[in-house]
Amino acid sequence: MTSRITRITFMASSLIIASFLTACGDKKPTSTTDTITPTPSVEISTPKTTAETKAITEAVTEESTTHTVANTIDTSDIFSGYATQKIADHTYVIHGPTEIPNPKNKGFMNNPGFIITDKSVIVIDPGSSRQIGQALLARIKEVTSNPITHVFATHVHGDHWLGNHAIKNAYPKAAFYAHPNMIEKANNGEADMWIKNMHALTEGATEGTKAIIPNQESTHESSKTVDNMTIKTHFIEKAHSNTDIMLEIVEDKVLFTGDNITYTRLPRMRDGTFKGNIAAADYALTLNIKHVVPGHGPSGGKEILQSYRNYLSTVYENTKILMEEDLEPFEMKAQIVKKLANYKDWSGFEEQIGKHIGLAALEIEADF
Repeated sequence: MTSRITRITFMASSLIIASFLTACGDKKPTSTTDTITPTPSVEISTPKTTAETKAITEAVTEESTTHTVANTIDTSDIFSGYATQKIADHTYVIHGPTEIPNPKNKGFMNNPGFIITDKSVIVIDPGSSRQIGQALLARIKEVTSNPITHVFATHVHGDHWLGNHAIKNAYPKAAFYAHPNMIEKANNGEADMWIKNMHALTEGATEGTKAIIPNQESTHESSKTVDNMTIKTHFIEKAHSNTDIMLEIVEDKVLFTGDNITYTRLPRMRDGTFKGNIAAADYALTLNIKHVVPGHGPSGGKEILQSYRNYLSTVYENTKILMEEDLEPFEMKAQIVKKLANYKDWSGFEEQIGKHIGLAALEIEADF
């Protein structure tokens, strides 16, 4: 058993280093800003494959050549082709591409959302840079003149919240909320790391972005009433990470899951646990909601929660079974892949499945 633990620990360490980025495909964009009738799912075309991004360390060494980019970035085209979609009475989402940050998408690759109250606007996950935040502000102004008063970050990964910079500039009195662990980690270096990473990956398209770290804590099952709308926070101790919150828009029966749930895309798992992520999905399934906004991928109904839960449990349970047969992660991959036929077209499947099996094996070994 000691030799098995050593082998798996070594493999998992290598996987953790290799899995810093999620290799993803590209969602075919819609062509106009539109309003959609809330439905259990939103159609999305099969993602395209993108070239593998250079390692962060290599890109950072070239950072000095990109400092002049800030003044030439055109923020008007960042959301070009990606519609502002109304998924419930007060809730809007811009579903971004599922590819990794690159010069073409300028770092836009999540699902920024906003809720229009009687007098205000609540923003959830405004994206990965000042420029993306500015593009989001422009979209919001197309729908309402209400001011932004509250901003929520679903977790510490910077592709979701560095757009705070633009909102703070435009609305200095806005309040910024996150999980207590997110606030602590961001203040202890995670924010600076993400700013450098996004700058490197986009070859300077995020130049000038500053970390506006949330300073208001969101606690489990706490509620915030903003005019006529209620935002309720939910979280599991450790799911996609130990900084996650899921945000329920009570009156609209909408749940923003952050990366606890993704759809048509496989995320990295290096900061989380399979058991915790499964527990988060199970918890979300108990909520009185009709619409689910995943961290990446199209919105839909509760079937999105069930789909990702099924993926996680299939990987975890089959890894556990095959470990009992004394198979190594690389030896069990083919058998597990056969059980995941419904996910083979998800963005990043080929790149992530081996890493996920290795991380599941490490988690299982730790429980012995």
